[in-house]
Amino acid sequence: MLMRWAIETLKLNQLLVIPAQRSWQKSAPGASPEARLEMLRLALQTLDQELASRIMVDAVELKGRTPSYTVPTLKILRERFGPDTSLVLLMGSDQLHNLSTWYRFEELLGLAHIAVTQREQVALQDFPPAVEALVRGSGVQILPDVAQGSIVFFRMPLMPVSSTRLRADLAAGHDVGALLPPTVAAYIAQHQLYTKGV
Repeated sequence: MLMRWAIETLKLNQLLVIPAQRSWQKSAPGASPEARLEMLRLALQTLDQELASRIMVDAVELKGRTPSYTVPTLKILRERFGPDTSLVLLMGSDQLHNLSTWYRFEELLGLAHIAVTQREQVALQDFPPAVEALVRGSGVQILPDVAQGSIVFFRMPLMPVSSTRLRADLAAGHDVGALLPPTVAAYIAQHQLYTKGV
C-alpha cells in the first residue's frame, strides 16, 4: 500500500488523502465526489490503528465545482500549515513523466517537495526535458529538513493494478473483491457505481 510505504520510507508525520472534485486529466470518475469520499473513509477504517491515526481524509478539493488543480490546493495547505511545515506531494512515475502538462507545474516546488515512486512499467528515467531539468536541479537522496523544493524517489512494491483498470473491471462486471476492502466493495455494489464505463 502506497500510504504505508510512503509514511515509513519518507518518515511522514501525517498523510492527507485528498479526493479530487474532478481531475482535469480524466473523464468523469463514475462516482460522485461524496461517494468517493465515503469509500475513502470506509477503506481507512480497515487499517490498523497505528497507521490509521497518521492518515486523514481531507475534502479541500471537494468544496469547489471546477476541476481540481494541485497548485491551488497546495497554496491552501501552505496557508493552513504555515511556511515552515514540510509538505510532500506523493505521485507515481507516470505522473512525473506528465508533470510538464500540469497546470502551473513550475510552481509546485515552491510550495512542496515531490516524492515519486515507480508505477507499473513507467521507469524513473527518460523524462521530458522540462521534467528532467527539475529532477537535475532539485533531485535529492533524502528529503531535507526544509519546507519545500526537492524531488526525492522512493521504492515500494509494484502493484499490478491501476485505478483505470479497476474501474474498467467494475464496469465489465468482473469480480474485484480481492483488490478492495469488503466494505468498499459492498458500497460500490449497493450504489451501483462504475457500471457505465471508466
